[in-house]
Amino acid sequence: MNDLANAPDIVSDSDEPKTLAETAYRQLRRDIIEGVHRPGDKLRVEHLKDQYEVGAGTLREALQLLVTDALVVAQGQRGFRVAPMSLDDFADITRTRVLLETSALQQSIELGNDAWEAGVVAAFHLLSRAEDKLGDGSKASREEWEMRNRAFHEALIGACPSRWIRHFQNILYHQSERYRRLSLFRQPIPRDVHAEHQAIVDAALARNSAEATRILSEHILRTLEAVRQLPADFIN
Repeated sequence: MNDLANAPDIVSDSDEPKTLAETAYRQLRRDIIEGVHRPGDKLRVEHLKDQYEVGAGTLREALQLLVTDALVVAQGQRGFRVAPMSLDDFADITRTRVLLETSALQQSIELGNDAWEAGVVAAFHLLSRAEDKLGDGSKASREEWEMRNRAFHEALIGACPSRWIRHFQNILYHQSERYRRLSLFRQPIPRDVHAEHQAIVDAALARNSAEATRILSEHILRTLEAVRQLPADFIN
């Protein structure tokens, strides 16, 4: 039997939640990423069940899903806490993501057909439209940008035949989200993210895998450099 057939499903945040637990999971996850619940904060079921309007059992199920995401830490009988953040953790996430995502992009450039190219162009267009809305500073605009950015990176590697590579890239992308939001919306270093994305698209469509993977690597690593410039209390 092909092992890829048994690979874990990759769930997109654009899918409609199917259960109350999944709805609570998404709301909690969003609030953790947005910093409503800060690293190290205790997540008390008896308080949060009213805030998220679900029962205690449903909330515990949502928290267990967040433990699987490594965004929440279970402390045995002492409940749950928001997972800590650290530069060492983000550096590890970033280096591993670069390895996987550049490999996946190289394979996509080599194997991608016209439909793959069209998907990359469409994803970049939607991301650009979302960028135009960021000026209003609303949470909805930030959510849309994050969704479009994720879809853009997924489209770039969409022709990679390894479902495992794409699965673990997806995990690493989600793990980097708390850090990425800090860097992009606080802008500790000057950068033009739109131009960075445009350069990746141009090289990918030109089928120049060496240039495309170089630019993608620099793009991902630049976020690590930005986070390093933030005050220490932002990631503690």
